[in-house]
Amino acid sequence: MPTELKMPALSPTMEEGTLAKWLVKEGDAINSGDIIAEIETDKATMEFEAVDEGTLLKILVDEGTDNVAVGTVIAMIGEEGEEVGDVSAAPEPAKEEPKEEAPAKADKGYGRDEAPKPDTKAVPAEAEGVKAPPAPVKDGERVKASPLARRLAEAQGIDLTSIKGSGPGGRIVRADLGKGAGGAAAAPAASTAAPTPQVASVDPGDIPHEVEKLSNMRKTIARRLTESKQQVPHIYLTVDINLDKLLKLRSEMNAGLEARGVKLSVNDLLIKALAVALMEVPECNVSFGDGELIKYQRADISVAVSIPNGLITPIIAGANDKSLSKISTEMKELAERAKEGKLQPHEYQGGTASLSNMGMFGIKQFDAVINPPQAMIMAISAGEKRPYVVDDSLQIATVMSATGSFDHRAIDGADGARLMKVFKQLVENPLGMVA
Repeated sequence: MPTELKMPALSPTMEEGTLAKWLVKEGDAINSGDIIAEIETDKATMEFEAVDEGTLLKILVDEGTDNVAVGTVIAMIGEEGEEVGDVSAAPEPAKEEPKEEAPAKADKGYGRDEAPKPDTKAVPAEAEGVKAPPAPVKDGERVKASPLARRLAEAQGIDLTSIKGSGPGGRIVRADLGKGAGGAAAAPAASTAAPTPQVASVDPGDIPHEVEKLSNMRKTIARRLTESKQQVPHIYLTVDINLDKLLKLRSEMNAGLEARGVKLSVNDLLIKALAVALMEVPECNVSFGDGELIKYQRADISVAVSIPNGLITPIIAGANDKSLSKISTEMKELAERAKEGKLQPHEYQGGTASLSNMGMFGIKQFDAVINPPQAMIMAISAGEKRPYVVDDSLQIATVMSATGSFDHRAIDGADGARLMKVFKQLVENPLGMVA
């Protein structure tokens, strides 16, 4: 009997997607683990892995089709020459699932958290020629998981015996790994979300123009920015910071790290400073949930990285405990893969607070939009020579403005002010964060 291939949920928050491209055609033989299609979600263009073997009998959803709901039958596979019959592409009615005790991992991005541009794709582990690890065993029985899921689980340190598979026969597929990935817990989403207001169509009149269709990522940026500003009461706190000691320390450390091929950026030191500050003021390392406050025990810093058509925020997990050289090496590697579209969801979904640095553009000061369910984001502006009082005398110093945006539901103004004070002290006396 033919087997249905359904639109998969490639991330914990995916509800629909665009079937961007078929990588196989009707009549092709398919093996378990083969990449058969590219699917554009609200976060990335990702590869769809086959979990069953057989011949592709019929494609039911053409490539380029938008708004394909998760669960929609997109193709049929079976024995060569097998009759398909009349098959509807409509998704099955949603089944009532028992509620889990732990909150599901919430959507972490509104633009800064979005994934690479639609014409990029994540590279599967098999592209590197790595063999899948042996299947784990639970209660004496072999845990059913696809080869790619086993490889990714081993790389991420995920115990497959603790994950319930959503594939055929309870098989664990790549999409299930998001439920077992590590990282700080996310706050549960609000029980009801305010509907996003409809945007009026624009009449350009006789002005020369062209119309560009919005990508799923750009639609999500618009939706998440609107939701954040509508639902999260922002409070903004700004401090001016003398960078001279930090710049001197950076120069000295880079001289010592040169033989190891490590070069610290100012941003690397600011990531560390924010992480340490969040540990010293834990009242700001939180998320606001539905009737509860999530208090994180480590600082996972989401760092805004510009990519074509948007922004993505790779995460430095546990930045408070990592050395500056480790943060620098990890940040460079994540930023490079982000621009190539090779980040995995767990590498950009999460984080307990964010840092956005626009100093390289000469921006003097700006207020960043909070990335729910995080409760704060630090906006870093350009360092510039300014008159500044040092040791009770007016001198010229390299000064930058830093503005913290705080969710006032979760963080009181006094606590936000304490965080800004500690952050300023750490940057102006940087030996305190490397000791």
